[in-house]
Amino acid sequence: MELATMRMRNPLIWWICIFVVVAFVRISNAFYLPGSYMHTYSNGDSIYAKVNSLTSIETELPFSYYSLPYCKPLGGIKKSAENLGELLMGDQIDNSPYLFKMNVNESTYLCTTPPLNEHEVKLLKQRSRDLYQVNMILDNLPVMRFASQNGVKIQWTGFPIGYTPSDGSVDYIINHLKFTVLVHEYEGNGVEIIGTGEEGMGVIAESDKKKESGFEIVGFHVVPCSVKRDPEVMTKLHMYDNISSINCPSELDKYQPIKEQERISFTYEVEFVKSDIRWPSRWDAYLKMEGSRVHWFSILNSLMVIFFLAGIVFVIFLRTVRRDLARYEELDKETQAQMNEELSGWKLVVGDVFREPCCSNLLCVMVGDGVQILGMAAVTIVFAALGFMSPASRGMLLTGMIILYLFLGIASGYVSVRLSRTIKGTSEGWKSISWFAACFFPGIAFSILTALNFVLWGSNSTGALPISLFFELFFLWFCISVPLTLIGGFLGTKAEQIEYPVRTNQIPREIPARKYPSWLLVLGAGTLPFGTLFIELFFILSSIWLGRFYYVFGFLLVVLLLLTIVCAEVSVVLTYMHLCVEDWRWWWKAFYASGSVALYVFLYSINYLVFDLQSLSGPISAILYIGYSLLMAIAIMLSTGTIGFLVSFYFVHYLFSSVKID
Repeated sequence: MELATMRMRNPLIWWICIFVVVAFVRISNAFYLPGSYMHTYSNGDSIYAKVNSLTSIETELPFSYYSLPYCKPLGGIKKSAENLGELLMGDQIDNSPYLFKMNVNESTYLCTTPPLNEHEVKLLKQRSRDLYQVNMILDNLPVMRFASQNGVKIQWTGFPIGYTPSDGSVDYIINHLKFTVLVHEYEGNGVEIIGTGEEGMGVIAESDKKKESGFEIVGFHVVPCSVKRDPEVMTKLHMYDNISSINCPSELDKYQPIKEQERISFTYEVEFVKSDIRWPSRWDAYLKMEGSRVHWFSILNSLMVIFFLAGIVFVIFLRTVRRDLARYEELDKETQAQMNEELSGWKLVVGDVFREPCCSNLLCVMVGDGVQILGMAAVTIVFAALGFMSPASRGMLLTGMIILYLFLGIASGYVSVRLSRTIKGTSEGWKSISWFAACFFPGIAFSILTALNFVLWGSNSTGALPISLFFELFFLWFCISVPLTLIGGFLGTKAEQIEYPVRTNQIPREIPARKYPSWLLVLGAGTLPFGTLFIELFFILSSIWLGRFYYVFGFLLVVLLLLTIVCAEVSVVLTYMHLCVEDWRWWWKAFYASGSVALYVFLYSINYLVFDLQSLSGPISAILYIGYSLLMAIAIMLSTGTIGFLVSFYFVHYLFSSVKID
């Protein structure tokens, strides 16, 4: 979809404008935030459909619609303006020759191809057998088709390129489309709409009585057919000549086969049907929430984990700590010194608990980047849950995430440098830490995406990023994110330093030997956060790799909150357990106690690939899937690890600030 507003230099201004309009417009009956600005058509108005990239759940490699021998528009192929998110997702929206006239039912001839050569036949058969779908768009609505499977009616977006019988002897092409366009008559008043579509932002208020009546498109359905026609007869026709309507044949001998020297005629027919669906509700058919009970089960499951951990924290852990502190503070200094020699536990590591960890700069950078990713995810999910990032605005979700990530670089620099000052007690080297924070996760992401992009380039897929887009991303990275990260680092040097409540001994205390390695406990701790996440993760993976719409951001927001609580609780409990066995090296363990959930997310992604995504075929598709899954796992590790570390840090600081040390 062409989104002029997404070309704005600062999309934050656009979001502010939305809130201002909502706050000051008082005469409305109702608001509709998601989607594009409403278009109304009069009888006979011309409406052109558009075509997006060909997609397949088997290969996950998108290709251009016109890479196949389809009919081309009379005026030539023209690409629609695309935003950053659409380009990154591999969308390529072009104009098409499919022309409709409002409320005019007709059957139309498009064109007849020249005789198919060997390359075209091979390509058509390959795309057909790889289950590629044609994705057509009318008035910003994706075309939808209905199919029956095991007696259940299933809806899909797009329609197949062709049909291959079970014996696989002959492939047939879809060359006749029966469209049904649902329209709703617009009366011209009593509706208020706030939208952000092709026409920019607009408001239609009840007081606007002058709006002309017309028809709104509220549905776009298709029945694909394969029909063998006589090319000698069809070539005498011109594009958009009317032909007689036909029913889809049921016999294979009447289908159009894909063979060399075969000439294929493309036709379509359209029927306009009046509907009671109103324009603000036209996306409901695409966004039907399936499996709502499963989402609620996921949330209840997460609550059970939270209450279980809260019981450990508050009943066992806090009562024990308070009792120990009370006993410790009632003793005089000599008795405290004697008690320190006799007792074991977290009180004995008071002189080592704030000792600088190994690779402290890397820890500071990972925590800073985790704050940046977590902030981006939280703000994006909140805006999406409020309806500001509708699927009607293609690419807006990904574009918003990138813009937020760039501007939250200031938070990354601030947290990294301030944590480094706290650990080392000095601001020296803050510039290098800020640079490291600005380049750590983006560098990993660019490395993975560049490697995957070479794979896509080798396959001639539209999912491959053009060189110009790479330069644009580098420009955004170095001209926005890096300077903001440096500014955040500078602010971190000016912020008040966090003082340790106890002094650190010069000689580190020896850590007692343990029966089992501590990393086993750290890895096991990740199972609890994963238990709150894995059900929602299934729906997210299905939406990404099976071409489904994911729009239950309200559930996702709740899951994010629950995940944050579980990560905090797990990390605090594990930190306390390590301190109790006199292990003062808690810094990295607190980070990975909650960050280890990323390992289980990645393993679950591999499990999903093997058992649930069996339609995915070919090594290239598997490489793409594993690459994107690895990038997602790294982002989850940084964000969840940051939650656990920051909560554990403030817990340890509070715990030892309660101990009186001479």
